[in-house]
Amino acid sequence: MSPPKDFATPAAAAAPQAANVVPRIFPIVLAVFASFMAIGIALPVLPLHVHGHLGQSTFTVGVVAGAQFAAALLTRAWAGGLCDTRGAKLAVMTGFVLAVGAALVYLASLAVANQPATSVAVLVAGRVLLGCAESLIVTGALSWGVGLVGPQNAGKVMAWVGIAMYGAYAAGAPAGMALYRQYGFQGIALAGMLAPALAMLLLAKTAGLAPAAMRRIPFYKVLGAVWLPGMGLALSSVGFGVITAFISLLFAGKGWGSPALAFSAFGAAFIGARLLFGHLPDKIGGARVALVCVLIEVIGQLCIWQAPSPMLAYAGAALTGFGYSLAFPGFGVEAVKRTPPQSRGAAMGAYVAFLDISLGLTSPLAGALAGAHGVSAVYLAGCAAVSGALLIAIRLLQPPSAA
Repeated sequence: MSPPKDFATPAAAAAPQAANVVPRIFPIVLAVFASFMAIGIALPVLPLHVHGHLGQSTFTVGVVAGAQFAAALLTRAWAGGLCDTRGAKLAVMTGFVLAVGAALVYLASLAVANQPATSVAVLVAGRVLLGCAESLIVTGALSWGVGLVGPQNAGKVMAWVGIAMYGAYAAGAPAGMALYRQYGFQGIALAGMLAPALAMLLLAKTAGLAPAAMRRIPFYKVLGAVWLPGMGLALSSVGFGVITAFISLLFAGKGWGSPALAFSAFGAAFIGARLLFGHLPDKIGGARVALVCVLIEVIGQLCIWQAPSPMLAYAGAALTGFGYSLAFPGFGVEAVKRTPPQSRGAAMGAYVAFLDISLGLTSPLAGALAGAHGVSAVYLAGCAAVSGALLIAIRLLQPPSAA
């Protein structure tokens, strides 16, 4: 039987070298960036629309925002299975279609804006569609990229797909605010259709890869294979979660003015680390990179916890961004090593699901902690959680015990 085309064979695996990995995956990276703009432009606008325009409570704002996360988490297994059985390109393109559909549902919610409860219900349906789309696009892009350049370059694929995602968030937020001020929520919905439609055009002529012909292993076994690096990702993601959710409250509580520079420091360090050192997980090993970078993230969280002035908080945000940036591909390389090629799409879905779980739990738990002990305590807890990822990285460095 001929070897599957979805992943590199021993002969093909030697072909993709570091110099030509990026050109081979660049169309996928660019399409991920374009499609994630649809998510990024809505991030700062949803609270304003739901709370301000529709007059709903902050709890309702949380429900609307969280619907996307819940849908993404619940569809990771399905997205991974679709990649493995029907091909990663189909999964990605299906995600783009669902993203366009989500924007159409956004528009439909405006038609019943005079009935706020109904409008919110329709909007939640759109967020669920967008969560399904995000799950398919991310899982498919990672699986497709690894299939194109081989598992020995998995870290580079994860690094570049991550740059596209977080770059789109960073660019989308100010673009979304500008659109909302000029055209209202209708402008957000129309841009939400345009972004994934453009992504579809970018990948329309890019060749897909045939699904692996070998028998897939059940998803629960895939989950069992990646749970340790997945837990490393989940714990290291707490540092990211507490910055995005609570740095504004920290600055407000201490009277430090705008926290915008903290977000900029985090984002610049995150992207800079991936551009400069994104090749290291593949070159020296994912666990080694994760160990060093998680330690940097721990120091960043400690800096924010003890910051007597905004300058140290900026430094802490930058250190957290730098460390977290390479923790994702570092632990991800270890996840790829533990799964067979025919189930790699499922492995990507299972691995990213740990990120969904982490970000979904971090905000409410940290919010309760902040209410009881103050916002600064959130960053001490972030330090403790990320230290757990440090222990996992050390465990992953140890050779597996003999059966």
